Amino acid sequence: MSGNNVPRIVGIGELLWDILPNGPRLGGALANFSVFCARLGDRAELITSIGDDDYGRTASRVLAQPNLDLHNVQVSTTYPTGTVQVALSSENQPSYTISTGVAWDYIQLTPEIRESAPLADAVCFGTLSQRSEVSRSTIRSFVESTPSNCVRVCDVNIRMPFIGPEILTWSMLHATIIKISEEELPLVFSQLGKPLTSNMPQVAARFLLANFSQCELVAVTLGAHGSLIVTRQGVHIHPGFRIKLVDPVGAGDAFTAGLVHAYLGGAPLARMPEIGNLCGSFVASQPGATPLLPRDLIETVSTLLNGAVPRFAR
Repeated sequence: MSGNNVPRIVGIGELLWDILPNGPRLGGALANFSVFCARLGDRAELITSIGDDDYGRTASRVLAQPNLDLHNVQVSTTYPTGTVQVALSSENQPSYTISTGVAWDYIQLTPEIRESAPLADAVCFGTLSQRSEVSRSTIRSFVESTPSNCVRVCDVNIRMPFIGPEILTWSMLHATIIKISEEELPLVFSQLGKPLTSNMPQVAARFLLANFSQCELVAVTLGAHGSLIVTRQGVHIHPGFRIKLVDPVGAGDAFTAGLVHAYLGGAPLARMPEIGNLCGSFVASQPGATPLLPRDLIETVSTLLNGAVPRFAR
């Protein structure tokens, strides 16, 4: 852990604008994750690329905030800032039409990015941001250059058709933590060429632990039913929190940030899904992908971690 005992967490991957029926909102799983880590008090860094355009300039202004290092947000003069057309179903579930040939497909492996990798206590990456050879090479070089005790988080976050068996297998082989949603499980197992022999998420999670030796923890989000955490030592299911659903976009990214914050903070197994659900459910109850986290939520997280011994110290 960094010298001041505050973990340094890197999100590397996509930044984009979600084009919703009521207008554009800044998003992208790794951008959202990095923002929430910063707001939980961690030292966060975002590695991505934006266009030299209005969306890119606005993103730079919106992202500027305490605890979030943006020096590795690249500006492309060739490719535009990414956008996604988002449609919401009658149940408020989103579907996505993702633009291609955009800036985050071309994240360059610069000396500054190389220098950042050995300093990371945790890195979060996904599968979507590996659809392009350029960004895929940069992400993999970064992940492989992190220290042996760095917590490598794979947020599976499947967006078809931008995934294949090779991307999924590489990502899981290099992950300390695999985060996945219940609805993604059949597609993941199909991509891996493995039959999903049970509809119980904990069975699928145990399979992933058994087949990906570097993985220490699998987190499965269960929508309105909370989440479960599976390690080789045990299973814990948290039922989630009752909310009025307003906007689900970004809730999974907040869950991941809360989970990683709890894991690095040395939380016991039962606390990890609780803190993740606390963050995710709040975001789902608010408009926008990255609402400000209220002081009482941050204080609750701090209370839940009181007495825990941080997992790493350098």
